[in-house]
Amino acid sequence: MTISFRPKGVCSQEMQVEVDDGGVIRDLRILGGCSGNLQGIAALVRDMPAQEAIRRLKGIRCGFKSTSCPDQLAQGLEKILSEAGKA
Repeated sequence: MTISFRPKGVCSQEMQVEVDDGGVIRDLRILGGCSGNLQGIAALVRDMPAQEAIRRLKGIRCGFKSTSCPDQLAQGLEKILSEAGKA
């Protein structure tokens, strides 16, 4: 399934994540934000179990902000898994 969501409190405008039935991230596209960093995050989480990505990314902050693009991705993945009954 592919889900799109708008992150809050960060520069990126939209995250599109594809998670397979086994809970593995198959693709991630992020619109807006710091292109190189976000391409790097997308490459690193590809083929990673969503639960592992959440564990690694949740709580990361960007400067003085209370969140970051990686943290927003983790929160979005938690919501996706919760709605799919896989959390």
